[in-house]
Amino acid sequence: MARKKPEPIPAVTVQRFPTQDPSPVVQCGLRPAKAVVGERVPIAITAFREGHDALGVEVVILRPDGSEAGRARMTPVGIGLDRWQGIVRPDKEGLWHYRIDTWSDVWETWRHRAEIKIPAGSDVELELAEGANLVALLAKTPTTRAAITGARDQKLPPMRRLAHLLDPGVLAAMESTPLRGYLSTSPLYPLRVERRRALFGSWYEFFPRSEGDLRTAAERLPAIAAMGFDVVYLPPIHPIGRTFRKGPNNTLPAGPDDLGSPWAVGSAEGGHDAIHPELGTMADFEAFVARAKALNLELALDLALQASPDHPWVSAHPEWFTTRADGSIAYAENPPKKYQDIYPLNFDIDPEGLFAEVLRVVRLWISKGVRIFRVDNPHTKPLWVWDRLINEIRVTDPDVFFLAEAFTRPAMIRALAEVGFQQSYTYFTWRNDRAGLEEYLTELSGPSAAYMRPNLFVNTPDILSEYLQFGGPAAFAIRAVLAATLSPTWGVYSGFELYESTAVRQGSEEYLNSEKYQLRPRDWEAATAEGRSLVPLITRLNDIRRSHPALQDLRSLHFHPSDNDGIIAFSKRDRGDIILVVCTVDPMSTREATVRWNMEELGLSWDATFTAHDLLSGTEWTWSRDTYVRLDPQNVAHVIHIAPTGG
Repeated sequence: MARKKPEPIPAVTVQRFPTQDPSPVVQCGLRPAKAVVGERVPIAITAFREGHDALGVEVVILRPDGSEAGRARMTPVGIGLDRWQGIVRPDKEGLWHYRIDTWSDVWETWRHRAEIKIPAGSDVELELAEGANLVALLAKTPTTRAAITGARDQKLPPMRRLAHLLDPGVLAAMESTPLRGYLSTSPLYPLRVERRRALFGSWYEFFPRSEGDLRTAAERLPAIAAMGFDVVYLPPIHPIGRTFRKGPNNTLPAGPDDLGSPWAVGSAEGGHDAIHPELGTMADFEAFVARAKALNLELALDLALQASPDHPWVSAHPEWFTTRADGSIAYAENPPKKYQDIYPLNFDIDPEGLFAEVLRVVRLWISKGVRIFRVDNPHTKPLWVWDRLINEIRVTDPDVFFLAEAFTRPAMIRALAEVGFQQSYTYFTWRNDRAGLEEYLTELSGPSAAYMRPNLFVNTPDILSEYLQFGGPAAFAIRAVLAATLSPTWGVYSGFELYESTAVRQGSEEYLNSEKYQLRPRDWEAATAEGRSLVPLITRLNDIRRSHPALQDLRSLHFHPSDNDGIIAFSKRDRGDIILVVCTVDPMSTREATVRWNMEELGLSWDATFTAHDLLSGTEWTWSRDTYVRLDPQNVAHVIHIAPTGG
């Protein structure tokens, strides 16, 4: 039998100058990378050519309407790596795109050759003639005419003639209108640009019921605003089920007066579209939102897609839950933990019906003034739910964004960010040593920044870390400084500022007398009067963050070495603003170190000295590349501002 002739291999079109590994790119460009208005976004790519001639590389940024917003010349990163980088700053919300243009840079090729050969007396006339011909391709101006005339004047010494061609005016013209030979263009890569709050903000979480109701809780808002917070986050405010209601410290059975967990949503009084009767009415909620807005606070509301056994959904739509072999509905479990008061939702039986209800609930709260949702346990729902929900909300309300409470596997955290969550909780609460912090934050500010924005909460109602349990007030100060300066967004759960640190039992991260299950009223004024308050430091940190663009940036984070593992040092730089942070990670003892600053990273010469103004203490020092620091539990950090430079 005759063998079948093999099919020809399809022809592949290769650009004249190939490019590889663009960044930021998410899922090979299938989903947009993340940015916010005005953010410094580094665009990088690997670009190269055959031979030794020079290559020109430029990033072109396109607005949502497809028009060109600008071009940025890319420069090499490292030596001999063929990696190039340029900076763009999108100035409005929407779906932007960028591409990379590459070309044969005939001017730089000639210049490199001429600056070697002419001083050596090799091919002088030929090189000068070719240079003059290239300048002649530019627009005719007095500068270009003078350069051409000078280059062709054989009465002048060769180096003078070369200097005419390298006149600053000629170089500027070549930079603004480069001579592009054999232009190649990359595909378009999407960049989703959102409002600045999606990247930068300070969050404060508190339970309105511990303040009384929504009206009395509104009286707490001025104090929260005075600490410099931008977002106030409320746990669920809906009716709470009674079946299997949890008592204090997550116990069963509950007593008749126990309040239960707000995350056990739903009762005879209503579900996710209702407010707990003891908290007030929808009018009270709208008044709370208005009061927050008047104080320049945004409201974030918890979106907990689950139900108590008493939720109206359970009787009306049992198909939205998982039924076990004995006919009962499965409650939430994370063995050995049991959450008998919560039924997880099942999106596999009636996906369209359940999704339509979720969308209705979200749109209801949007109509009441909510623009931010903190989503409880999003990793327990199918990814398509969030992909569809976030995209449908974006069409009608593009300023609304979602924070993923995703304390789960790295792959799932990444997937949730890639499908659209604008922010994510992180592992920050469990990164307390220098090596762990440097490794993790290098990841978050580097490759992960293309798809994920970290919100560094120092504590939550569920997480009281051992570091805080046993580190004393210094541990609270250290974590506040690190969270507020490492990430543009950080968060505090109420009580952190009072050094609350008692766990329910040894080895647990749960608070004793957790506010999840009971009221936890606090005497704020007495704590402040007695000096048991971190409020002054928190207020100062938030004030510094608002005043310094560098601390509103994620991608410029750079760690600098010190010779003591108990001291961490890093810098941020944006719009000419440079911030250095030196912080101890040891809350128990004094630490001394010499920090070696990467002066190139700071835009300074290696032998420069600079005035270091400590924004926390007001003290000034003269620092240099090698800086000695001494930190202790009473003085845990320096947050340094140095003189503005370009960049």
